Amino acid sequence: MRRSRTGLAAVVPLLWLAVFFAFPFMLVAKLSLSDTALAIPPYAPRIDWSRGLEGVRTFLQGLDLETYARLGRDRLYLDAYLSSLRLAGVATGLLLLIGYPIAYGISRCPPKARQALVMAVILPFWTSFLIRIYAWIAILKPAGVLNAALGALGLPAVDILNTETAVLLGLVYAYLPFMVLPLYAVLDRQDESLIEAAQDLGATPLSAFWRVTFPLSLSGAAAGALLCFIPMAGEFVIPDLLGGSETLMLGRVIWTEFFANRDWPAASAVAIVLLATLVIPILLFERQQRKVLA
Repeated sequence: MRRSRTGLAAVVPLLWLAVFFAFPFMLVAKLSLSDTALAIPPYAPRIDWSRGLEGVRTFLQGLDLETYARLGRDRLYLDAYLSSLRLAGVATGLLLLIGYPIAYGISRCPPKARQALVMAVILPFWTSFLIRIYAWIAILKPAGVLNAALGALGLPAVDILNTETAVLLGLVYAYLPFMVLPLYAVLDRQDESLIEAAQDLGATPLSAFWRVTFPLSLSGAAAGALLCFIPMAGEFVIPDLLGGSETLMLGRVIWTEFFANRDWPAASAVAIVLLATLVIPILLFERQQRKVLA
């Protein structure tokens, strides 16, 4: 009875992954190997089940890597790819610089204040993500709240909306909780006696932080960086609403190819390339975690 329950507990996650990850991935991978066609749906080849195995054979022969070759020839896709990685990388660095002091400060507060501060970090999730991004438009637009405040202080107005700066502001604001919470979880579990031992051995508070606290919190920093970098690299809403027409990110390219150009193979190929890129840091993180646990 116990074995059957254990087997069921193992099968359910595998079924979930098969239905909601493996099957959609295979479908997208198949689309990326297809060609654009003036049809509904707008791609070819498609399996003709009425022909049996011959239809399957014809379908497989029609698959090719032409779409990926087209991505390599078109500078637009490369620029969008590099821009996505650059913006996601810069935003992740800013999130680390901002989120680490916040998480460290929360972990060193009294328990009651700690709970209230953690709730304050989580509180933005209670509001629609789209509404929060639209609020930034109201803040950053030329006649918005920011320029009104600057004018009241006698300072010149700034033009931030529809720039990469606005995109970075939106990314840092939207993903800050995903950086703070993993860092806080690691910092909160640290044994304070280690800091006391370091200070007893002559270390200053700053030296004890860099030699004890910071190295022990690197796993939380890595987890937070992955939680932020991976979705930011494929972000669509923030660059579409806050970025200008020159702000290229792969999320916008995928949306444009799929809905505007109806080029499903190109959109699928871009998605596969993005997924393959994001798998690399995940594998590196897992490898590092295995070394730590060993």
